[in-house]
Amino acid sequence: MTGDGHGGRTLIVGSGFVGRAVADRIAERGGGAVLASRRPPSSGTADWVPLDAADPAACARVVRSVAPDDLVLVHGPSDVSWCEADPERAAELHAGAAANLVAAAGDRRLLLVSTDNVFDGSSPENHEATPTAPANAYGRAKLRAERVVREAPDATVLRVSLVYGWEPEGAAKWLNYFAACAHRLRAGEPVAAPEDQWTTPVLVADVAAVTAAALAPGTPELLHLGGPDRISRADWAEAIADGLGAPRELVVRGPRAAGRYASRPANTCLTSNRLGAFLAGTGLRVRGVAEGVRTLLAAAPEAAR
Repeated sequence: MTGDGHGGRTLIVGSGFVGRAVADRIAERGGGAVLASRRPPSSGTADWVPLDAADPAACARVVRSVAPDDLVLVHGPSDVSWCEADPERAAELHAGAAANLVAAAGDRRLLLVSTDNVFDGSSPENHEATPTAPANAYGRAKLRAERVVREAPDATVLRVSLVYGWEPEGAAKWLNYFAACAHRLRAGEPVAAPEDQWTTPVLVADVAAVTAAALAPGTPELLHLGGPDRISRADWAEAIADGLGAPRELVVRGPRAAGRYASRPANTCLTSNRLGAFLAGTGLRVRGVAEGVRTLLAAAPEAAR
């Protein structure tokens, strides 16, 4: 396999940050991508169809009309604080929707993009054989969705660590840490950054490339995708400040328990016993934080320059 080389038609359920990137990658490689979500995507050129994935009849109808070769599931709210406030709704929008989509998909290939939050954060390394133990509602909802999808006849669960890249400057809420830091630091605003919350960040373009490649037959049924660097959010924020030429003093270091990161595990880090063998021969690689930040800042949106 060279690159992703996906030439079929893919239904991507979820038109947010990751879903749009996956659609763009598939289109770049000559495939057809259709995004499906409750609301139209905020950007991108992929085709879109409306879908409430919590409605089983709607899922069946959309799969019939799009007639995809495979499905990528990136559905459900990823805001950890929101899921903690409404765990039953979080479970419905992740696991319930996954069940609807599995039923609608039949024997089509399925890939679920899952999360590092299925682990409790007690270990600095979490590979595919590490026992799951979610410490928050988001992780519990995603783990239930994983179990549903793994019952499908041809499915892969791709657990992904913290995904980052540019989001629009005027967004009501930035859900990826790089964008939140970069926009605020560029504006001269302070950034609260926990010193004791560690992650293995992955550039969104790399997530999209691996996701598209993982639609190929023979992909392991469970695969972890974390970046090569284990870094605290505080150190990462300072690296972003350095890249922007912003004062490091704008990064306010502190404990995760003091702010919005209290419900996140101490270590949202993913390692893999399988990713190296899977990527061998694809021409793909996962970039580290320093290279990722340089890449993003070199291609910064006009508003962030």
